[in-house]
Amino acid sequence: MDMDTAVLKAAMRRELPQLLEEEPVKESVIKATQGLYADQQKTEDRFLMMMEELRRDREENARKWEEQNKKWEEWNRKWEEEKAEDRRKWEEQNKKWEENNKRFYEVHEEIMKMADKLDRKLSAIGARWGMQSEMAFRNALAGILEENFGVKVLNIREYDDTGEVFGRPDQVELDIIIKNGMLIICELKSSMSKGDMYAFERKVRFYEKRHQRKADSLIVISPMVDDKAMSVARELGIRVYSDSTEVDSL
Repeated sequence: MDMDTAVLKAAMRRELPQLLEEEPVKESVIKATQGLYADQQKTEDRFLMMMEELRRDREENARKWEEQNKKWEEWNRKWEEEKAEDRRKWEEQNKKWEENNKRFYEVHEEIMKMADKLDRKLSAIGARWGMQSEMAFRNALAGILEENFGVKVLNIREYDDTGEVFGRPDQVELDIIIKNGMLIICELKSSMSKGDMYAFERKVRFYEKRHQRKADSLIVISPMVDDKAMSVARELGIRVYSDSTEVDSL
């Protein structure tokens, strides 16, 4: 680079900024270069237009997102409703199965109880005619009482040396239950006649007198009790049941 060129460039660097600030020069520069860039107003308008487009895009995206969320919520709601309905149907079906099973076992149990009662009645007939032991029949009835009420049926045998019960000295046999301090005296027999009912009442009084304790309840359990014996039981306050399973309370 020669000396003249260097001097010229130095002078331009020094003087040009000031010259550009002078109005005639400034206007000339602006006119000469205005085609190379947008003016301030156009720039602002373009900026505002871009911001408006961004706003519209944001609002459109928000609207689409909200619509999609609504669709998902609706789908989830239907899915939950279907699951709830399926669960309800399943529970309802299970409940029906449980009820059917329960009823089946109840019917089965009822049938077995009826069969057992029939068997005991047949045993009672056998005992009455001497084909089966009366004691075996008594033990069966006592066993049911013990199972149903959680008690112990005690077979008591005492000798009546004065003949108070049968009119002559003889052995007196009774079944007793002690429950919560109460004394319950039972007669467990295959059959009961009018005379048997009176005899039971005399055995009770004999026991009460000997032990100085009054019975709280008198119970007869027998599948065969004639009408006259039932009438005597009502007069004497004796509860009568045809089977141990029919006893309501002790």
